[in-house]
Amino acid sequence: MANSRRRPARGTRPAGARRPAPARPAEPGPLLELDVERIAHGGVAVARHEGRVVFVADAIPGERVRAQVTDAGRDRFWRAETVEVLDASPDRREHVWAEASVDRAPEDRVGGAEFGHIVMRRQRELKADVLRDALARMGGVEREVDVREVDPGLAPGVDRESGAHWRTRVRLHVGPDGAVGPYAARSHRIVPVASLPLAVAEIESIAPLATDRRGARAADGATAIDLVAPSSGTAELVVRTAGDRGPEHPPTIVERVGERSFTLDRGGFWQVHRGAAATLTRAVQEAVDPARFDPDAENQDLYGGVGLLAAAVGDRFGPTTRITTVEADARATEHAGSNLADWIGARAVSDRVDRHLDRLAAATDASTRGLRGATVVLDPPRAGAGRAVVERLTELRPAQVVYVACDPVALARDVATFRANGYELETLGAFDLFPNTHHVEAVARFAAIV
Repeated sequence: MANSRRRPARGTRPAGARRPAPARPAEPGPLLELDVERIAHGGVAVARHEGRVVFVADAIPGERVRAQVTDAGRDRFWRAETVEVLDASPDRREHVWAEASVDRAPEDRVGGAEFGHIVMRRQRELKADVLRDALARMGGVEREVDVREVDPGLAPGVDRESGAHWRTRVRLHVGPDGAVGPYAARSHRIVPVASLPLAVAEIESIAPLATDRRGARAADGATAIDLVAPSSGTAELVVRTAGDRGPEHPPTIVERVGERSFTLDRGGFWQVHRGAAATLTRAVQEAVDPARFDPDAENQDLYGGVGLLAAAVGDRFGPTTRITTVEADARATEHAGSNLADWIGARAVSDRVDRHLDRLAAATDASTRGLRGATVVLDPPRAGAGRAVVERLTELRPAQVVYVACDPVALARDVATFRANGYELETLGAFDLFPNTHHVEAVARFAAIV
């Protein structure tokens, strides 16, 4: 399902983040029988063949599978796709999305539901394994992790048993021939589908899905179809065309979180799970240590979007709380200013986070005290905050940092940087905001080592 693998970056790529090296062309290899050992970051399982690591898709630890090697072009590891399950795990189930099932040829399996063949309990255990392993190997921290289900009361309509009907945003792609559908797993090949089971019912009811073998067809010039179902108002279908930058004043939607409303551009960033915004609001409120919180300090909400987490802090500590939300997207900043109007001490700044922190560090007014005594909420894009941002932030010595992470490896790398600069990981919560995928959200608190 579209956009399940990438979180839109609210700002720029963090300073210090490396550009991916150009991939070598895939070289197909042999058909193998593999004993699957464990799960790896990215939703693929790990097996071994003659001492070489094989990353195999659509398998579960403990299974024996027959897999086709799809890329044998690397010396250290190969990649493979399961084509037959020889000895199934008791945690295997019929795939929640028929078009992603192992019964299909690998090239015809849609992406975005790589854990859909695993029962929900086991999915969360595997996500916890990945987060725990990343923290130990890259962050130098041994920590037990329990990935929690979203409170059903925060996500009406979501099917708890199957993990379906939670996505409120979906992108379908359009090929040169007009064919409409999501991409196949690990490719840009469009696969026509008859269902979107991870989507909320409002989206599935308006999606242009395949009704025959030809599949759905889009109008000439279309390159993508976006489907959006806000918590307030009706679901919308938006056709995108090549070079389309959208109107000068984009249409807006309203998302409700508890008793609060947040206005944002229809194409702007918002959490895709129906209950995610409320879950993260609660998690951030619980993560802030009240004994360290100073409502008069220069509290910060970095990579703040339209102000969701700044509002969470304000709601917990009162309308006079001082907090600055920082976001590189000017439209999102504009909305944040309106969304935070209830708080006397709130302001919204349009800036890159690294530049904003540099300006704070360069301030000559000693009365600002840098960020000493402040609480910082940090919600970076998938690549993480990065070394440069974390180092600059810790130089400013906030009282505590609450970090919202959507990638275990990026979080673990930043944990290592925090620790190297005098801040220890104190608390960690993890939440299953992306059922039937490998993604997991975490909320961590860091404080200076005394």
